[in-house]
Amino acid sequence: MGVFASTDDPVSTGHEQVVFCQDKQSGLKAIIGIYSTALGPALGGTRFYPYDSEDDALADVLDLSRGMAYKNALAGLDLGGGKAVIWGDPEQIKSEALLRAYGRFVESLGGRYYTACDVGTYVADMDVVARETRYVTGRSVEHGGAGDSSILTAWGVFQGMRAASEHVWGTPSLRGRRVGVAGLGKVGKYLTGHLLEDGAEVVATDVNPRALAWVRTNHPQVTLVDDSSALVAADIDVYAPCALGGALNDDTVPALRAKVVTGAANNQLAHPGIEKLLADRGILYTPDYVVNAGGVIQVADEIEGFNFERAKLRATRIYDTTREILHLADAEGVPPAVAADRLAERRMAEVGRLRAIHLR
Repeated sequence: MGVFASTDDPVSTGHEQVVFCQDKQSGLKAIIGIYSTALGPALGGTRFYPYDSEDDALADVLDLSRGMAYKNALAGLDLGGGKAVIWGDPEQIKSEALLRAYGRFVESLGGRYYTACDVGTYVADMDVVARETRYVTGRSVEHGGAGDSSILTAWGVFQGMRAASEHVWGTPSLRGRRVGVAGLGKVGKYLTGHLLEDGAEVVATDVNPRALAWVRTNHPQVTLVDDSSALVAADIDVYAPCALGGALNDDTVPALRAKVVTGAANNQLAHPGIEKLLADRGILYTPDYVVNAGGVIQVADEIEGFNFERAKLRATRIYDTTREILHLADAEGVPPAVAADRLAERRMAEVGRLRAIHLR
């Protein structure tokens, strides 16, 4: 599944299409990965990140696009899975020309791929991209879009965490629980607010001084620790990775004191076998692509004309989906990640096959 890091080529990973995009004058180097269109056009955000190499960028887009196929399937969307990465430091090379060049490449795919925001890209960027393509979501409210998709991403993660809490402690509330949030960016800050409102105690960390300053100002009751290693080793009930992937690895899992892992980051499991290691330690892991689907639900709603309350209701159902997966995992004696994969694959197969019924 796409939660695992991989250097496989697109053929061996089962991708339908991988497109390398370059515009030398603007500095654009991008890769668009389409894993599956079985349920509909592929939808997934654009990550703008200074990868160490093109191989690293390719591995990331392959993993992320595959994960989006599973995420969209479990979110109940009639959309396939895709993702894009722009290789470079957004602080250094992002420009109108670069974003518009990228938009033209998206448009050239003829609607097979819809893009949106991700790490390093924002609503304002999608408005620029949209000047060259129809196939973009996550736009500003002023331009008919949904605005910041982090809002419902955080709401969905909170719903998944409630379901996990109910499964482990018998109550769908985080009141009295100590939650460690790793990453206080676009999603982490909203999640922190939901947790505090629910009566949880929050311990957090971030590498960005501005994010730390924001939390000190807006939520002074949050306890801040030096780094993610300190957070993992802290006396917490729930661990919420909300930054980049690979947070659950051979070093962090043995040190983890939490009983539940529910976070917004994509591809949290560093490699196959980590889900078994978590289960062996008695740690309940709610698959990231299940609980962080609120954002894609929000931007997908734009395609039919955005309505926030409708999108929020759909994101709230992440609670029910998470409960179903956890019960299925118990019934079948498998980790939740395996149960989630099976449900997603079943929907892609059962609904996807209907496209073989030809219409006039």
